[in-house]
Amino acid sequence: MRLVGIDALLAFATHVGQVAEKQDVLLLTGDLGAGKTTFTKGIAKGLGITQMIKSPTYTIIREYDGRLPLYHMDVYRIVSGSDELGLEDYFEGDGLSVVEWGRQLEELPHDFLEITLKKDPADETVRHLVFSIEGAQAQAFYDRIMVAPWK
Repeated sequence: MRLVGIDALLAFATHVGQVAEKQDVLLLTGDLGAGKTTFTKGIAKGLGITQMIKSPTYTIIREYDGRLPLYHMDVYRIVSGSDELGLEDYFEGDGLSVVEWGRQLEELPHDFLEITLKKDPADETVRHLVFSIEGAQAQAFYDRIMVAPWK
């Protein structure tokens, strides 16, 4: 999927938040500055969250209350021992888990949707989104995202 501009990225992410259901797990992958935290801000908007969304790089997890709880995680700084963080409690909780740099986890959730954000080398305003689906719930999440109109 190709999105042009921050407004398009936020609109799509807002839609993702609107169709999310409890125990959906979303891994956000991409280089530094690709828009992972910005994408999470759009998801929060779609969940009806009005708090300012901050990167949890140093705290690892931030929780926000909305239509569903948003569990925003950033595991960039986790080198080992991710299985000791108790992340599965969030993955199996009542909210949507969004994990930046999720591929760095030693133990990935059994069911997740991954969105890789890639900057277009020819145009800084363009992001390419690549989807990867692991499990039945992730497939259902992806289907809800793609079936419903988001513009």
